[in-house]
Formats: sequence, C-alpha cells, structure tokens
Amino acid sequence: MTGEFFKFALLAVLSALLLAAVVTDLRSRIISNWLNLSIALLAPLYWWACGIDLWPDVALQIGLGVGVFAVFAGLFAIGMMGGGDVKMLAALALWFPWQSLIVLLTVMALAGGVVTLITIIHHRIAKREGPPEIPYGVAISVAALWLVGERYINQFT
Repeated sequence: MTGEFFKFALLAVLSALLLAAVVTDLRSRIISNWLNLSIALLAPLYWWACGIDLWPDVALQIGLGVGVFAVFAGLFAIGMMGGGDVKMLAALALWFPWQSLIVLLTVMALAGGVVTLITIIHHRIAKREGPPEIPYGVAISVAALWLVGERYINQFT
C-alpha cells in the first residue's frame, strides 16, 4: 500500500509541476529550467516506486528521454519549438513507457492545434504586431496530465 501511495504522491507532484508550467507559459511564454529539472529528477524516484529494473527498463527510459530531446531539439534549431518545450518533453519521456509516450505525443499534437488556433484568434482580435507566440507548454502539459489521469480513471473500465 505504501508503494502505491508513493507513486500517487509522485504523480501528484508531477501534476502540480505541469500546472505550474501551464501558468508560466501562458504568462511569459517561458517554461523555467527549474520546472523541467524537477520533472526529470523526480523520474528516478518514480521508477523506484514502480519497481522498474535498471536493465533494460531504466536504460530504455533514459534512451527515450535522449531520443525525444534529440528529435525536438532539431525542431528547436529550425525555430519550430521553444527550448523549454523541448526540455519538458524530454523530462516527461523519462516518466512514461514508449507506448504511453506515443499517446502523449498524439494528444499533445491535437491539443497543440487547439492552443494554436486560440492563440492566433486572440492575437488577431487584440491586433498585436508580429507573429503570435504559441504557448506549446500548455499542450504538452495537457497531454501529460491526460496520461496521469488516465492511469486512475481507466482502472475502473
């Protein structure tokens, strides 16, 4: 029972960090390094609480984090993503198995489309100059919160 409570507590902390990322991204279009670092540093505690073996499971999670970082750093390099978004995705890749990571990326893309449309509409209504800055951390956080919530909601179906 204590292991389940510890996992739940870690997921609750992750959720709070994701909500903080939403707020900061909406306010300033920045996701703080301390938020991303906190998400990444809590992942090993989550692995331990879940009883994940060092080999091959932890190695796979680290590989996913590095792979996600590499792919999205490429998008950052061509100006399609912010650096905080890239770091947050890589940190979240440490938390979820590859199957869930695919769900996260899919939900993120769908939520990102909605966030982009809302941002563009708001930008035009407010008659702001220059291109709109999309707070994509919102979409990333929504997708991760979806996965966290799904673990508890879908257990009853």
